[in-house]
Amino acid sequence: MKCSSLTYDVLNSLEVWQRMGVITLDEMRSVKLMNRIDTKYVLSEGEVLELLDRAAAAGYRVQIIGSVRACSYDTLYYDTPQRDMYTVHHNQQLTRQKIRTRTYLDSDLSFFEIKMKSNRGRTRKRRVEIERSSFNNFQRDSSAMGLLDDHSWYEAEELTPALSTRFIRITLVNAELTERLTIDMALRYEDMRSGRYAVIDGMAIVELKQDGRTMSKMRQILMQMRIAPLKVSKYCIGTVLTVEGIKANRFKLKLRDIEKRLGGLNIVTTNR
Repeated sequence: MKCSSLTYDVLNSLEVWQRMGVITLDEMRSVKLMNRIDTKYVLSEGEVLELLDRAAAAGYRVQIIGSVRACSYDTLYYDTPQRDMYTVHHNQQLTRQKIRTRTYLDSDLSFFEIKMKSNRGRTRKRRVEIERSSFNNFQRDSSAMGLLDDHSWYEAEELTPALSTRFIRITLVNAELTERLTIDMALRYEDMRSGRYAVIDGMAIVELKQDGRTMSKMRQILMQMRIAPLKVSKYCIGTVLTVEGIKANRFKLKLRDIEKRLGGLNIVTTNR
C-alpha cells in the first residue's frame, strides 16, 4: 500500500514557504481562540499543496518553531473504562468533553487540556502546562487536577489513557490575526489498552478556527476548491480503527464518506 509522500522532511522543505510569511509562538498568543467555532474539512495531499499555494497568495502566515513549519504532535486521550467520551460523541450528544495531554515535540512543551463542545456548537478549550513526565499520568500534576476539578464532570480516578495520536501539523493564521487554520497529516494511532495500531496516509484533517461563523478568505478558498465542511474527530476515527467490537456504525459511514471524497484512503492496522 502506498505511503504518504508528504513526510516531515518533505513538508518542511516545500517551496511555498519561500512565499509565505511566518509567525512565532509568542506572536501566536494573540490568536489562541480558546472559545471558538470550529469548521472541519478533509483534504487529499494534492489539495493540501494547492491550499498552501492559495493561502500564501492570500497573505496567510505559517507558525514557525525554530526553522520548523510542519511540527510533530503527540496527544494522549483519556477516557473511562467504558469509553464514555467516545460513546457520547458517537451518539451525537451536543454537549461533550474530550480530555487529553499533548506534547509539542518541536518545542518540548506539554499541556493538559479539556476540550468542551457546547450545545450551541462552540468549542471551549482550557489547558495548563505540565511536565513531560506527567504526559502518561496527568494525575501527578496538581495544576491538571485543579483544572479537571473545576471544569470537568469526569472524576480523575475513572480516567485512564485510551488512545495515543501522533501527527504532523501545519498552522496558518490570517493577516488580521482573527482566525487560525490547522492542517493535520500522517495520523498514527495506538489503542493504549489493546496495543492495536492504525496508520492513515494520504489524508489531511483541516480545521478552521474562528471566533464566529464569519466569512473569511480561507473559507472562500476552500469553497473555490469545492471542498465542503465535513465533521470528523481524530479521537473517534482512531478509536474505530483500533478498538475491536466498539459501537461504530456512524463513524464507519464517515470513513466511507471520506474515502469516497478522496477517491481512496490508505489505512493500515496492526496488533502490537
